[in-house]
Amino acid sequence: MMIRAEGQRLLLRGGHETVWIEPWGADSLRVRGCISAEMDGHDWALTEPVEETDARILMEERDIREAWEIRDGQPLRTGTFAVLENGGICAEVTDEGWITFRNRRGEVLTQEYWRDRNRMNRHAVPLRISAREMKPIPGCDDMQLCARFEAFDGERIFGMGQYQDSRMDKKGAVLELAHRNSQASVPFYISSRGYGFLWNNPAVGQAVFGTNRTEWTALSTKKLDYFITAGDTPADILRNYTRASGRVPVMPEYGLGYWQCKLRYRTQEEFLAMIREHKRRGLPMDVAVIDFFHWTLQGDFKFDPVCWPDPAAMVEEMNRLGVRCVVSVWPTVDERSENRGEMAEKGYLVQTDRGTGVHMTWMGATAFYDATNPEAQRYVYEKCRENYGRYGIRTYWLDEAEPEYGPYDFDIYRYWAGPALQVTNSYPVGYAKGFYEGLRGDGEKDIISLVRCAWAGSQKYGVLCWSGDVHSTFRAMREQLQAGLSMAAAGIPWWTCDLGGFIGGVNDDPAFRELLARWFAWGCFLPVFRMHGERQPWYPQEPAPDGVQRPSSGQANEIWSFGEEMYAILRRYLFIRERLRPYLREVMAQAHESGAPVMRPLWYEFPEDPACWDVEDSYCLGGSLLIAPVLEAGARERSVYLPAGAVWKDAFSGIKYTGGQRVTVDAPLEMIPVFIRDGRDIPVYAE
Repeated sequence: MMIRAEGQRLLLRGGHETVWIEPWGADSLRVRGCISAEMDGHDWALTEPVEETDARILMEERDIREAWEIRDGQPLRTGTFAVLENGGICAEVTDEGWITFRNRRGEVLTQEYWRDRNRMNRHAVPLRISAREMKPIPGCDDMQLCARFEAFDGERIFGMGQYQDSRMDKKGAVLELAHRNSQASVPFYISSRGYGFLWNNPAVGQAVFGTNRTEWTALSTKKLDYFITAGDTPADILRNYTRASGRVPVMPEYGLGYWQCKLRYRTQEEFLAMIREHKRRGLPMDVAVIDFFHWTLQGDFKFDPVCWPDPAAMVEEMNRLGVRCVVSVWPTVDERSENRGEMAEKGYLVQTDRGTGVHMTWMGATAFYDATNPEAQRYVYEKCRENYGRYGIRTYWLDEAEPEYGPYDFDIYRYWAGPALQVTNSYPVGYAKGFYEGLRGDGEKDIISLVRCAWAGSQKYGVLCWSGDVHSTFRAMREQLQAGLSMAAAGIPWWTCDLGGFIGGVNDDPAFRELLARWFAWGCFLPVFRMHGERQPWYPQEPAPDGVQRPSSGQANEIWSFGEEMYAILRRYLFIRERLRPYLREVMAQAHESGAPVMRPLWYEFPEDPACWDVEDSYCLGGSLLIAPVLEAGARERSVYLPAGAVWKDAFSGIKYTGGQRVTVDAPLEMIPVFIRDGRDIPVYAE
């Protein structure tokens, strides 16, 4: 392996393989590799300009040894040929090109996994397993990729986005690197060993965090590309990562309040009647959402004039009542849509390498618009500006953002940016970017887009990700807790879920009412507080006098729809949320300024407390509130671990506890356990 320095970049070359290792902002490195004549130029998630650093490259044995002696006398690894230092991280490269990453104290963060003969290493074995396996795909310059890293006993791995399982610690997990309805692959994680790692590749593949090794695979790609950063705390790690991938904007004021939604408000009058009743009862509400099929056909991007005859008057009344209007937009284009011909002719639709060109058949034969194409992004936004924006609508629900192919046969589809196998995970980024840039270009400053999927870097486009069409069960609620915390650890701080679940809730079922009480109370302490669900049974299918097929609707989903006892419980949390506004503004400002999560795993706030790394059923909202959702049917008390290094006050009883212990507190149906840290005056249960 030939190794040489080019400025601050280490260049490794052997045969057709080229690898670059270079500084990428404070305490961070980026590694790229290919087997092509030129390195692919996509930066993918690493779009933000990064600061120049005083990185240095050591290639003389004397200099390397002296550098390691400075690090508390750590021994030089046999065969080390070069070291690239960048603040708190360094890459140590052997003469055969294998890489070990260390922190400023010389401790190993992680290292490539290889098992092959090596004249310098008497422990090597002849398995011929490479750390970087780049296998050319015959007939083109693409490759199948596998990158391998050592596994470490006791390491915990957090982040990676949103997966529907019960574990926040991903050590031992096998994760598909692909999006689906309720699954968002965001391939950044934080390790308990003191580093963060981004797989900067939107290709379909797999991540395996095994006990014997870690493997990242891509079925088809043009390059290896990853980012690694070191920090003394998780806050340092997320600060470095979001500096390179982008941070959320300032959360608009309307994002701090209550959002009302259901599947679905069928007419303008039904929608306005709900808002009027909400205000008549003196209930706070910041946002009301118009869900799908308020339009004529998918891809027309406009109101159905039969059911929504006067959007201008509707929005004007909502403005008077202080309620923001949000409309659902789907990226699906029906073959009968008035825009289908033009979009197909201009190349604005996702293409299929084989098959019929129909991507989904729900309520019509549809194709997805190509959100990787900047011209297609502008086209769709301009249609929405023309048909929604002119009425004063400035906030959009970007549904189906995975996109939700039927089936998920990624090898069929092709985008403007490349084959779906190589780039499909970037789709939700382009979808959100088109609306964010369009709204900014129109002078809008308070931008949120509610989306059903995200990838690395989505956060900088004002993305509020929710967890998709999940079931109305306590198991699903528990899974959403880890999903939200995993998204937070992956750099996506604006997150929510359908309170009460989306599928299966029956309004007059006592079991569902208990679930909704617990889920709604938890929702009050999420980054965004949003009610949604289909609520069974559906109303009968409605007639279509004009020939346009319209779906029906689920049952009522307002807080007064579940009986008087439930109304009293749910109403209470609307006002708790209002009292939390000043504190939420503070926390949202931290997310914008430093990349700090809004929902914070306990280990984020208390990394020095070993017990916090094992807690997966509670979290901190910002730095001063600890939230412990009740996640089991029938439970009326809750065991909660209180982190060491703080004094915690039960927000309901006022009892104070010294941290570093587990306590059991009452949790009646009308109350979620909340603890306030170190004497902060935050009015939670104060009436």
